[in-house]
Amino acid sequence: MSPQPKNLGDLRRSPWSEEKMAQRTVRQELRENLLQKLEKGEPIFPGVHGYDDTVIPQITNAVLSRHHFILLGLRGQAKSRILRGLVAFLDPQIPVVAGCEINDNPYRPICRVCRERIAAEGDATPISWLGRDQRYVEKLATPDVTIADMIGYVDPIKAARGGRNLSDELTIHYGLLPRANRGIFAINELPDLAGKIQVGLFNIMQEGDIQIKGYPVRMALDVLPVFTANPEDYTARGKIITPLKDRVGSEIRTHYPATVAEGMAITAQESWTNRDGKRHVQVPEYIREIVEEVAFQAREDKRVDRRSGVSQRLPISTLENVLSSAEQRAVRSHDSAVVARVSDVYAAIPSMTGKFELEYEGEMRGADNIARELIRAAIGKTFTKYFKDVNFQEVVQWFEIGGELKVPANAASGELLGQLKKIQGLFEHLETLGVRSKDDAAIQSSAAEFILEGLWAHKRVNRSEERGFFAETRKTPEPREPREPSGRMPRRQFN
Repeated sequence: MSPQPKNLGDLRRSPWSEEKMAQRTVRQELRENLLQKLEKGEPIFPGVHGYDDTVIPQITNAVLSRHHFILLGLRGQAKSRILRGLVAFLDPQIPVVAGCEINDNPYRPICRVCRERIAAEGDATPISWLGRDQRYVEKLATPDVTIADMIGYVDPIKAARGGRNLSDELTIHYGLLPRANRGIFAINELPDLAGKIQVGLFNIMQEGDIQIKGYPVRMALDVLPVFTANPEDYTARGKIITPLKDRVGSEIRTHYPATVAEGMAITAQESWTNRDGKRHVQVPEYIREIVEEVAFQAREDKRVDRRSGVSQRLPISTLENVLSSAEQRAVRSHDSAVVARVSDVYAAIPSMTGKFELEYEGEMRGADNIARELIRAAIGKTFTKYFKDVNFQEVVQWFEIGGELKVPANAASGELLGQLKKIQGLFEHLETLGVRSKDDAAIQSSAAEFILEGLWAHKRVNRSEERGFFAETRKTPEPREPREPSGRMPRRQFN
């Protein structure tokens, strides 16, 4: 394999011909490399779940069409991850003029510094190689972003040191967009940009020229601008200027996971559950399902603001907090294993309440109370999945005849297991959860507690902070005096 060219002369004699580089724009480069991936059957966006039949085919069409595109979706829908994944469609390295601020093409430099340098040094002009990761620039749009941040500004210090007029192109300090030349420029939350900056963007996208401090500078930038936005902001009048919207080739809608299984796959991938410690760590499948179901319940709850969405970060951070609660209990009680329980899900409420916005009715109830109700609903739905046609009458009767059980949150697994075994018929149902009698006490305790929580969620037993799990004793109704058909009390007869 021949060494990489180190100057312009070497580059001319290499496979990187002027004709090839002229034709291979960023969008053409993305298109060709994506076609190769499709032909080989390689994954397009590895690590992105739930979009195989919806979002990814649309992005593929946009890239193959060489479109600028925007991802419209609520928070926590992997929009930024997808944009960063576009880097995989770029070449591993490309040649640039060494030291150029805007990654100039050695054959067709657009900045005056590089043009004058190549004119003076010719084939001896040094070449450097730019990796694909260096060709991605991302900016979060905020109202305080200026045109100077995005496009550039005239640097008076540079002008003074060089003895140049302020209108000289050599006095320009380039902004983020020119520095993304020959790469991808991603803007998150596009509608938050001021209107005049949006004008600058569509002018570059369409015409390839910019104005800095009133001086027109023609710059044929080779860049792919891509954007993200909240659908409501993007479609609202006044949030985004029509000419810029008109120049976006494809609008692609993202979404939350369609199924609990998809959500669990994302959460398992993104959450930190491989803890470093002496104890074996385990999160039972039903606990993972409850955590994921909380997010699904929140997205459907009328007391939660659907316009802001419920991020996938909710189950991710909740699962991490659930495991930390179990870890803390195991250390304090000297358990041999760390096994998450339903009580740990309640302990993780602080990791939930900041992840959703409440409507007025929800605000009146309070975020903590809403979170508890969401957990209870999630437990109930998960319980139904495992025990849809199972008869728990024997367990319920134990409570109805006066049995009570309070489950301390930090109780050692062995101690809790001894208390749970007093409940008649309870442990007969653990096999449905894949738990056997020879399993660790922590695993059996977690499964038994889940069953009790499920019965409470379905209102088969009661639960309170003071008494734990119990059932109201049925009172025999007092006999009532007979009434006449009209509903009136019968007349009393007096002797």
